[in-house]
Amino acid sequence: MHCPEDLKYTKEHEWVRVKGNVATLGITDYAQDQLGDIVFVELPEEGEDVEKGDTFGVVESTKSVSDLYLPVSGRVIEVNDPLLDSPEIVNEDSYGEGWMIRIEMDDKSELDDLLSAEEYEAFLKEESE
Repeated sequence: MHCPEDLKYTKEHEWVRVKGNVATLGITDYAQDQLGDIVFVELPEEGEDVEKGDTFGVVESTKSVSDLYLPVSGRVIEVNDPLLDSPEIVNEDSYGEGWMIRIEMDDKSELDDLLSAEEYEAFLKEESE
């Protein structure tokens, strides 16, 4: 399973890429693989204030429907609109073009609760045993 070293991860299988005070969020390669073919993505509106731990959207696949959980709090400053018409982008490039939202973070210390790539890979290994 591919887990880029420069990202942070949640146990709910979201990833976070941080640049300055902006966090870009998506779901991991593992998550998209487990979901199968993604057919629908629901995302929040730009400008919406969001809280860590809340859901920020839904991913529906041919296998199931899954909520998306926020790893950080802040304000949604950008939504990846192409996903709304072409949700399969998440399957094709979950760490690149398949990103979902960008958040201007309220508190960067919330990142301390997230997993490194190595910790996430160990978590996946534990889950599969």
